[in-house]
This record gives sequence, structure tokens and C-alpha cells, in this order.
Amino acid sequence: MAEKIELLVVDDHPVFRHGLRNVLALQPDISIVGEAADGEAAIEKALELRPDVVLMDINLPSINGLQATHRLKPLAPEISVIMLTAYDDEEQVYHAIRAGASAYHAKDVDPARLVDVIRYVSQGLYVVGGDVLDERQIGDWLIQEFRRFGGHYFIDDEDFLSPLSKREMEILGLVIEGMSNKEIAYNLSISHQTVKNHMTAILGKLGVSDRTQAAVYALRRGWVPLHDDRIGPR
Repeated sequence: MAEKIELLVVDDHPVFRHGLRNVLALQPDISIVGEAADGEAAIEKALELRPDVVLMDINLPSINGLQATHRLKPLAPEISVIMLTAYDDEEQVYHAIRAGASAYHAKDVDPARLVDVIRYVSQGLYVVGGDVLDERQIGDWLIQEFRRFGGHYFIDDEDFLSPLSKREMEILGLVIEGMSNKEIAYNLSISHQTVKNHMTAILGKLGVSDRTQAAVYALRRGWVPLHDDRIGPR
């Protein structure tokens, strides 16, 4: 028999947590290993229990679910997070995936659908707007949504460490915006060859093979700042 998917449920409403437990306990391949009622406790419990999947409410005390997810993922990248919210919004989905979530659903999601999503993300897949995506597809989706919603924004006030120089970060930001090397050279008043040299350095430092992978790497790590705060609790 295959091992069960271990699940941590995070929500500040006991009735909602209890309801999820009752529904999910009926699934032979899912085991709820813990619960938490706020963002800080969610991180502590996740690091202690190391579940396969965390069901994470967005609107939480202490720190919200997006912030908790963003802090958790670098510490435990193997844990998949499903964001649950009472407010279903396309831009919020984008911010949730950027924060490190693997899926995003409104709380009124059909229980059978939620079970399917848990199974998908436990396999390393992503669920966005009803679509099941692999790693490459979610990267393409992230870049598309970045260009749609803009990008001057931070998950929280932390400083994000990057191995790239200021100029390399500048160039990578323009790559994410969709500029070609020629357009970047014109925008920064440098030669085309200089841009190519910087791109080679960027790919080497990040350990990726192309521009798209570099862009996704930066987006998933919060290196591209956003000025307007759009991730408040919903």
C-alpha cells in the first residue's frame, strides 16, 4: 500500500479546521498530522512535522498565509502549500504562486476537488485556475502574469539576498519585463555584447540554462520588488 499523504491544516477558525478534518479523514490516502491557527505557528508546525502538504488560509493572525508560505518554502522546499481564501481573485493567485504556493482555491471549493488538488500538489504539480501544470508550465504562467499585473512589490519587508550584481539584477528585471537583449542594450545605453556577457554570467550564477528559467528563479525568490502592497489579508 502506498504511503499516505501527510497534511497540515492551518486556519484560525476551529469550526472550519474541524470540517476539513472530517472531510479529509474519509480519504484512505490522506492523513492529517497536525493543525495550526496562525502564521507563525504554521511555520513551526510545518518544520517540526514535515508534512507533504500544508492547507494554508491566507487571512491568519500574526503573519498572513502568504508571508508564512514565503518564509517556509526556503526552509522546507519539499513541502507543497495550497492557499485557501474566502476571496478568490486572479491577482491574489499570482501573488500566492510567487510566494511559493502550489495551488490556490476559494474556501467553498468542492471537497472532491480539494482532494484532487492535494493529490496533484503532493506529486510536485501546480493547480491554477483549474489547470494542472508542471514546473516549466508554472514558470511560463508566472512570467505571463508578472507582465499582466506589474512587478513592483515585496512579499514582506525582508531583504532578499541575491548572488547577482546590481547591473545583473537590472538586466534580469528587464528580461522579466519581456525585453530582448537588443532592447535591453538600448534601454541601458550599453552594447549588445555587454548584455550578452551579463546574461552568460547571470545564467552561470543561478545555475540555469536559459532566460526563462532565470526569470522564474528571480520571481519565485522575491527578487523583483513591488511597490504597492496588494497582499494584505483577504
